[in-house]
Formats: sequence, structure tokens, C-alpha cells
Amino acid sequence: MSRAVLAFGSNLGDRCATLREALAGLGPALMRASGGYETPPWGDADQPAYVNAVALVEDPAMTASGWLDLAHQLESAAGRVRDPERRFGPRTLDVDVLAVWQDDLAVVQDDPVLTLPHPRAHLRAFVLVPWLEIDPAAIVPGHGPIADLVRTDAVAPDVPAVRALGPLLG
Repeated sequence: MSRAVLAFGSNLGDRCATLREALAGLGPALMRASGGYETPPWGDADQPAYVNAVALVEDPAMTASGWLDLAHQLESAAGRVRDPERRFGPRTLDVDVLAVWQDDLAVVQDDPVLTLPHPRAHLRAFVLVPWLEIDPAAIVPGHGPIADLVRTDAVAPDVPAVRALGPLLG
């Protein structure tokens, strides 16, 4: 069995509708989804605020690269255009693969296409707060429990800026 945690972000257009459509695009693989969280932009301050969410997905036939392919398909369906000049610039939809487990074992890989766990997930309040909502006992592989990570000096100052908007799905 393959499980993954995916992070979603949108800051162009109808952000919540975009996230709802992306989550619906996960189909039967979607096990749990957080509500939406409005957050300031990260890495490039000259853009609108984001709405972020996290989802737990499961599919017996999926691989880590398969989850990444699905993430890219969802981005394409939302009209995502990558701007090489603005790596952290605005986007209709961004989907990141945060962590993958294969038969309950964390997948750890350092690959130029997909590094797992996500190399900065443990440092981002906009990822950890929604992840904590859907799994209070979650652990970022190699970094520890999310409940502890949100209290670290690197993350805690950003937590108040992660503003809950409520459920995205009914």
C-alpha cells in the first residue's frame, strides 16, 4: 500500500475553488483533507496571499514518482504555468509531495526530480499546521512529530500568520 501527504497552494484566481477542484481530482485516493488556510507568500513577497491545504492519499498501486506525476497533472488541469524567473512566484496551483510511505515504511530519497521527505516541509508553518489538522500524531520522516516542529524557533514565529478559513470539502 502506498500513502502520501500532498500539500496544495493557490494564490491566483478563486483560490478556494481551485483547491476544491484539485482535491476532488484525487478521486478515491483521497483519505483526508485539511481545511483551507490563508498564508502570506513564501520566498517571494511581491504576490497575493495563498490558500493552502494538505491531503492524505492512499492507493495500493501508486509509487512515489506516481504521486509526483499526479501532482503535476492536477497543476496542469488548474492552468499552472511555471515561470523560471520566479521560482516561488504566484501560481494557480502548486502541489508538493511532502512524504510517501510504501507498506508503512517512509520512502527516503535524494533525487533531483523528487526528494523525500520534502526537504523544507519541516520548516514551513503553511504545511505543518494543515497537516497537523488531519493527523495530530503525524511525523515528518527524519524530523519528528509535527506537534513538536510547530513549536521550534524556525516555525513557531510563522504559525500565527496561518489563518484557518474552514473546510474546503463538504
